[in-house]
Amino acid sequence: MKEDELTFEKLPLAVAHLIKEVNELKLLIESDKKATPQERKPIGIDKASKLILKSRSTIYEYARKGLIPCYKTGRRLYFYEDELIAWINNGKRKTHAELLDEIHKEINYGKNRFSRR
Repeated sequence: MKEDELTFEKLPLAVAHLIKEVNELKLLIESDKKATPQERKPIGIDKASKLILKSRSTIYEYARKGLIPCYKTGRRLYFYEDELIAWINNGKRKTHAELLDEIHKEINYGKNRFSRR
């Protein structure tokens, strides 16, 4: 319905139109809620090694040191794809400029906090 067409006589039609639109929105929201919870399935070390492009022995070493997100049941290691991808993304190295900026902030923080008055 267009805004310029709305009159007092057409008010029931406008309300009916709005009710229809609200019901459609409710259906969309409910269908989205049902589709959202995806079951996470654990993957084994072979798939994990292919995903992060590391050898099995390297993955075992990372798991032993607690460097990689993993779960252990008995003698087997399990991983979740989304956690491994997040782990890769968090491993970004800082640039030279970022490191210098961080050092300057640390130095200035100490000067401002403990300066003599």
